[in-house]
Amino acid sequence: MIPTLGTTMALDRQGLKRSDEAYLAGLLARADARFLVLADQKPVIRSNKERTEVAIRWLTRADLELAGLPFAAEEVLFLGVDRTSGVPHFAIGVTEHRTSHAPGALTHLRPIVDLRSLAMQGVMSAEDLSLIGQAKALVHWHENGRCCGRCGGTTLVKDGGWRRKCWACGLEHYPRTDPVVIMLVVDKEGGRCLLGHEARFGKEPKMYSTLAGFIEPGEDIAHAVQREVHEEAGITVGEVKFHSTQPWPFPHSLMIGCIGYATSTTITINPDEIEEARWFSREEAASMMAGKHPQNWWVPGKQAIARSLIASFVQGEI
Repeated sequence: MIPTLGTTMALDRQGLKRSDEAYLAGLLARADARFLVLADQKPVIRSNKERTEVAIRWLTRADLELAGLPFAAEEVLFLGVDRTSGVPHFAIGVTEHRTSHAPGALTHLRPIVDLRSLAMQGVMSAEDLSLIGQAKALVHWHENGRCCGRCGGTTLVKDGGWRRKCWACGLEHYPRTDPVVIMLVVDKEGGRCLLGHEARFGKEPKMYSTLAGFIEPGEDIAHAVQREVHEEAGITVGEVKFHSTQPWPFPHSLMIGCIGYATSTTITINPDEIEEARWFSREEAASMMAGKHPQNWWVPGKQAIARSLIASFVQGEI
């Protein structure tokens, strides 16, 4: 099972060409160039009244002018060119205040919906979700990278938004990605998996998910899995196996999915980390995936790598 929020393959990011300012300027000037607007990191979309059909609202330069949303070249982030048609695609990150006060906002810049909601609703294509995720992560990085971390000088946009350079000291900055381990811990002898419930998931009905945590400096993936599980649930993990990865633009993480094999089974939670942790049988995990658990407990949706990890356990792959 592959998460619906993943890596986009429709666009060629053209890493070897995007440092060519003249080339990018030519793409930006093309009449067929398409623009994705994100207001406070939430994309402008198009949908039917029932919200059963949802897609990215790709705007033309003429649409942006009609909406009263002019832009400077340095505001535009290059996403790539369509691998089939060659049409260039860009993203523009603005404040929601700016879009709501644009003269043509009601016609051209609505609706605006956050990416997490779109992913959970399950009505947008995986390709569109992934494109928005790419754009959102870039926009977030730019909004938080306007000043140099070394000297405090202003950084300038380069390479179509894939690099910033400090005008004062010359230090180059690149889009940030934070590595995160997300792991399904398995009690192999008991045929059970460990899932946790965090306070931020809400009280009832409860959602249970895999444990996760950031990789710390000087750590490898296996050690991060073992440390995080022990810190959060008091479980000792021995062998760690790689499962899969997922880009997670909330705001800019790479989720590294792993399977951890427990060598102890007594749970001792850290209340500063999670609210509860439990062992679940394959049957109980399957009922949660199917939405048929007697207590209405559930697991993350198809947008998340956590569900892929749980599905591997339910299907007997691990």
